[in-house]
Amino acid sequence: MRAETFPDAEVRELQQVDERPSRSGTEPHPYSGTVKWFDATRGFGFLVADDPQAGDILIHFSILRAHGRRSLPEGARIECLAVVRDRGMQATEVLTIDLSDAVEPPVRERPVTDRVDPSSLIADAGPLEDATVKWFNRLKGYGFLIRSSNDADVFVHMETLRRAGIIDVEPDQPLRVRIVNGAKGPLAVLVEPAE
Repeated sequence: MRAETFPDAEVRELQQVDERPSRSGTEPHPYSGTVKWFDATRGFGFLVADDPQAGDILIHFSILRAHGRRSLPEGARIECLAVVRDRGMQATEVLTIDLSDAVEPPVRERPVTDRVDPSSLIADAGPLEDATVKWFNRLKGYGFLIRSSNDADVFVHMETLRRAGIIDVEPDQPLRVRIVNGAKGPLAVLVEPAE
């Protein structure tokens, strides 16, 4: 269809579209800037380019592998090659990373008391008693038992079951357990299959 058959407003709109730079096959251009934020869980972040016309530049974790990284801290200075994509600028290669002004997130250290090995508490546990499985989630790696003597929930970890050679448990399955009062409540430290 020829352009002359369109009304004048539509011709102007088509001409504007034709004058836009092509989104595919563009050559990468060098840019530098500062990391605005980077979400390591999602695997991407944004660089605020020094060139105000470039705007924000997407940085995907896959292009950081050459630098031995999976993420970037806020404030890091980056030199990269970027291209225009459908949703904006995207880095295709990171050339340099300068961390001198970067704000690294603090390393969260777990307290030593955060996890207790249940097997270390066996000496303090009571005698074997009957219990049944209330529920157990293999993906989470833990569940709860119910004692026959009272209805208080008893925490049981997957490792405690594995030490007993038990690979999986089902609700209402009977077990024999030794229980200790842990920091967060009753804790199964030894489990045996019920006979």
